[in-house]
Amino acid sequence: MPARTATAEWKGNLTEGTGRIKVQSGTFEAPYDFRGRTADGKGTNPEELIGAAHAGCFTMQLSALLGKAGFTPTRLQTTAKVHLEKVETGFAIPKIELELEGSVPGIDAAAFQQHAETAKAGCPVSKALAGTQITLTARLV
Repeated sequence: MPARTATAEWKGNLTEGTGRIKVQSGTFEAPYDFRGRTADGKGTNPEELIGAAHAGCFTMQLSALLGKAGFTPTRLQTTAKVHLEKVETGFAIPKIELELEGSVPGIDAAAFQQHAETAKAGCPVSKALAGTQITLTARLV
């Protein structure tokens, strides 16, 4: 499988500088700055990009697991809340909360929860973020 790339360019100091982030496919390019990470800036930030990657990866992994078990979801929606916190040495991402809502005909809530937990543990982005506490709330609708 090919490696995927993204680039970031930064100009200026940390608190007043600005940058641009873009992805290899060309489907996303956006400004980012310190205020967007810590306050009310207008651009994107690395944490919401991690959240997007994690939500997307987890949801695809869950779809694959459900398919293997004979279920076809009509809808899976995941929100990833990425927490950035100031720590003694700078900043850290101590926790990501995955919130899942799914509609899967024929499955019961216990099986849905089990497949969701397996997807959380098995998705490549969860594995890459192994040093971060990842919680999951799954709701079958």
